[in-house]
Amino acid sequence: RKNTKRVPSFRKLLRTSKIKLDNKLKNKQYKQQSAAKKYRKEQKKLREAVRDAISRKPFPLEDCKKKQVAEKREEEEEDALPLDMMDEDDLKLMEDLSQKASFLTRDLSSNEPVHIKKRKHESVMDKYEKVPRRMQTEPEKELIHLLPIKDKGGIIPRTMEKPVLNVAQDEEEDTEEMEEEEDFNEEPLPVLTPEEMAAQRRQKLQERKMHIAALASAILSEPDNNIKKLKELRAMLMEQDPNVAVIVRKLVMVSLMEIFKDIVPSYKIRPLTEAEKATKVKKETQKLREFEEGLVSQYKFYLENLEQTIKDWKQRKLKKSNVISLKAYKGLAEIAVKCLCELLVALPHFNFHNNIIVLIVPLMNDASKMISELCCEAVKKLFKQDKLGYASLGVVKVISGLVRGRNYDVRPEVLKVFLHLRIKEVELQKDSEDIAPKKKFMTYKEKRKNLSRMQRKWRKAEEKLERELLEAEASESKEKKLKLHTETLNIVFVTYFRILKKAQKSPLLPAVLEGLARFAHLINVEFFDDLVIVLHSLIASGDLSYRESLHCILSAFHILSGQGDVLNIDPMKFYTHLYKTLFSLHAGRTNDDIEIVLQCLDVMFAKRRKQVSQQRALAFLKRLSTLALHVLPNSSVGILATNRVLMQIFPKMDLLLDNESQGSGIYLPELDEPEHCNAQNTALWELHLLQRHYHPMVRTFAAHLIAGAPTEGSAALPLDLSQRPATELFEAYSMRGMTFNPPVASVTPRRKDTFSQMDAFIDEELSKQLQQHIGETVVHKPLDFAKHLKESSLS
Repeated sequence: RKNTKRVPSFRKLLRTSKIKLDNKLKNKQYKQQSAAKKYRKEQKKLREAVRDAISRKPFPLEDCKKKQVAEKREEEEEDALPLDMMDEDDLKLMEDLSQKASFLTRDLSSNEPVHIKKRKHESVMDKYEKVPRRMQTEPEKELIHLLPIKDKGGIIPRTMEKPVLNVAQDEEEDTEEMEEEEDFNEEPLPVLTPEEMAAQRRQKLQERKMHIAALASAILSEPDNNIKKLKELRAMLMEQDPNVAVIVRKLVMVSLMEIFKDIVPSYKIRPLTEAEKATKVKKETQKLREFEEGLVSQYKFYLENLEQTIKDWKQRKLKKSNVISLKAYKGLAEIAVKCLCELLVALPHFNFHNNIIVLIVPLMNDASKMISELCCEAVKKLFKQDKLGYASLGVVKVISGLVRGRNYDVRPEVLKVFLHLRIKEVELQKDSEDIAPKKKFMTYKEKRKNLSRMQRKWRKAEEKLERELLEAEASESKEKKLKLHTETLNIVFVTYFRILKKAQKSPLLPAVLEGLARFAHLINVEFFDDLVIVLHSLIASGDLSYRESLHCILSAFHILSGQGDVLNIDPMKFYTHLYKTLFSLHAGRTNDDIEIVLQCLDVMFAKRRKQVSQQRALAFLKRLSTLALHVLPNSSVGILATNRVLMQIFPKMDLLLDNESQGSGIYLPELDEPEHCNAQNTALWELHLLQRHYHPMVRTFAAHLIAGAPTEGSAALPLDLSQRPATELFEAYSMRGMTFNPPVASVTPRRKDTFSQMDAFIDEELSKQLQQHIGETVVHKPLDFAKHLKESSLS
């Protein structure tokens, strides 16, 4: 009997997992093998018994009787016991026993039944000779016992030889059948030309696209009635045709993502309790419940498929079917990550959002730069649009656990996403004002005294209506929002402080310092003193880069300019460090660090004007003017805008616009102490050079500062420049895109004008050189030589 197996249907394969199917197949094979082994043992025992019976030579019954009688006679003669001494009953019994002894010498291979009477014309030897003889070397055959036949002669048993099957061959056939089942009975394709294969592939792909579009349109048109089609569409994620499998799976992933973004409700669906399930409800309610239950289950399965795709790619696993190569799996994993990022941002309120966060956050530290950037951008978008704070709190918790679990060995971009948290001082102050108990216009006694009974009744009804409206709007409590923001910031600061304490030489330090500079005004006052000491020790150690030291200075002044005003901390060492390192900036790669310098100057002087001395302000004004000469134009504009603020905030800054020295001493530009460099005894001669700068905005600001930075009059700046901060001007006139702002007018000078300019330049240079070496009396004599030089150069 051929061992045929029924191929499981595709729908059944979707309902059962691969592991379950494998276990079922193994159990079935084990039962078949054990039953076959048991049957073979029984047949072997039966063959051995038959072989033993055949090997023994049977004695004819007549000879046996004669021999027995002769032996008895000899014994009787020896014993001299006459027969007449035995009773007749004993003699008859002995004869009967001798007849029954034939059962011991019966031919077991005979087909006749045991109790049939032997025919007189057939002897025992003839029967024995008719038995077929078999050699011992022949392979033993298993017998299958069939139903016996009854005829006139008696009952005839029947047997049939069982065909011997090769176990190894059966196992090979089983494995081949299993592979065929897994490959869904794939048959070798006929040989096609490349053009025919491409056309066939395009046709298949077009059919799949039309099918996906039809299913998606049906689901979007009537989600309640066609929710079951989500399962059919999700089944296409298991496309097995190797020609179109990759593209079809990508299309299905993106299509399902867009469908879920459209049909998912704006609330979280909770599972029904047993009591709610047992309660009878209306048809509409039951239909809504079925839709929600199906939506949640399909959404869950879809997320599991995306997760499995990413895991298979990360673990470099391939399915047994080998439909998709490992290289194609990378593209599938990237699409899966994009879908998860979109769902993270678009559905922060729906079910399984925390599961998506747990999947996305470790991928922010992925070795693939593309996947890492995708996940970081998604988290930034989530932070920016999260108004309540639930999603932000969940992401911050997972990031903190990831940083700690990896022993601070993560990308700096993972911590830089904290800078996009939507938590600011203005919002917190506003929240604290909103959650403060509002003062009632009239107390109960005043109402009782000033309002009539009907007016009190109307007032009570109005208050009740307002409460119901607030509940209907489902507006979050400001107190709850403030609590979420506080918990989020606590986790962020704990992460920052751990890195400052345990991993000061980690590449995460710049991100930590930048984050402290951003949120320093929200730190508890109790930590200010210790934090300032830590920041100064980091700067003094000399292990930090220039950008990191700037972040330390910015963090320290953010702390001291906010709640830190009440602390008695002298930040003079931070002023000195910044003053000393200003000339480290130039027009090269450190030009971008000037933005942080502008932020530091704003916090150090504009917000702490009362704590800054005049000598310190003059020293910084002079050094910044010198720095503006050897940086890029956007940096010069930002520095001059900062100088304008200094001249307007601090009085007597116009001292540097006069050539006469004020007080004793000489200006010491090489001294690193701003308080003792005698900056009042110098002048801002750099502004005259900046007035001849090639950038028009630099020239505008230089002319404005030479005039004393007036707020009114002809020398005043236009409103679009005077009201913009220095950092904004720095970004506005940046040359990162290799463009000049404002654009340069294209003017082509004539050849004659070029020659005239060259003549004047050569005459002037020769006159200067001759003045230095010969004297002022021969200034005009070398004109003929200049003309000769000019003609020779032109020729």
